[in-house]
Amino acid sequence: MNDKGISDDLTAIAAQAAEQTMEKVHGAMGNYFSWLRQMASASPWGNTDLNKKLLKYAEQNIDAALTFAQKLGGAKNLSDVVKIQSEFVAMQFKSYNEQARELGEAYGKSMLSTTKMPFGTNQ
Repeated sequence: MNDKGISDDLTAIAAQAAEQTMEKVHGAMGNYFSWLRQMASASPWGNTDLNKKLLKYAEQNIDAALTFAQKLGGAKNLSDVVKIQSEFVAMQFKSYNEQARELGEAYGKSMLSTTKMPFGTNQ
């Protein structure tokens, strides 16, 4: 077998190992978020819009990072790395801005609903 064949075999083995690792990471993250949802629902604030959004965004952000790592692992050259990195940064910047806006709104609503006027009246 020539050097090219050995290199191709090693590349295929590395790709398969990376794929299996990503599957395990996704499984572990799924278990973690299942546990986190259970813990959050047990808290007094568990069923609030703010808490639900925090959990949803944490899942989305970690999934985006894992997808980014997977894409980066498939980069063939520096140009691919730069393109993948640029797309990820742009996507996350947009996502974080939207998440911050929505979390701010949910936090504001949450604070309004818990703030009471004297004698139990709400404004």
